[in-house]
Amino acid sequence: MCLAIPGQIVELPADQPHLAVVEVSGVRRRVNIDLVRQDGPLSISDWVLIHVGFAMSKISADHADEQMRLLTMLGEADQAKQELEGYQFS
Repeated sequence: MCLAIPGQIVELPADQPHLAVVEVSGVRRRVNIDLVRQDGPLSISDWVLIHVGFAMSKISADHADEQMRLLTMLGEADQAKQELEGYQFS
């Protein structure tokens, strides 16, 4: 099963406005933020829900915590983190 995983934005590269660096449990990866930017600007420390390398929606910190608890309960947290490690945007 492939579920969305929450990540916190830690960098918004000025030279690549369609990408953000997000951190999930200590793992940092670039993700595409084009879908979320349509709803308004993003900032460092914002939380987004990530699926296959794309930020799908902006979420609250509380929702991010809840999503991680749900993934852990379902036994999917480790698989979701492994998928994140495979994302490669440049």
